Amino acid sequence: MSGLDPGQFKALVVRPTLLRLGLDGPAALNLLTGTALAESGLVFLRQVSGPALGVFQMEPATHDDCWASFLSAHPALADPVRAIAGMQAPSAGLMVSNLGYACAMARIKYYRAAAPLPQAGRAAGLSAYHKQYYNTMLGAANAACNQQFFQKAIDA
Repeated sequence: MSGLDPGQFKALVVRPTLLRLGLDGPAALNLLTGTALAESGLVFLRQVSGPALGVFQMEPATHDDCWASFLSAHPALADPVRAIAGMQAPSAGLMVSNLGYACAMARIKYYRAAAPLPQAGRAAGLSAYHKQYYNTMLGAANAACNQQFFQKAIDA
């Protein structure tokens, strides 16, 4: 099964989105690119057997919580996310058709984590961070197995 080219995705979607949010840097760039690879393989826009949406496979409940309990209180971040979405009140479904918006919401989810981002060039650290702060301990992701996706992101 083929999907989006990781290098193009990193350069044309992730980098400009992170710059627009003001939450860029090498670690964020590799973390977000690796997250999309680990979550959907840059292939699926809807979870095969679940509610998650977009290449970052964010569940609608997580999306809505980011808005209700974080972005609503942080207009300096909410405004560029709305601009990327192209609307004042974006819904979770927009993550399927708007790659930049899906990326922005994934970055917001990570931004809420208490721990600093891991080193940009360490696939194991990026994968472990993804497991702990994006997928959660109860999620299906396996940090050891997913290291390959974060290495692919680093190399892209």
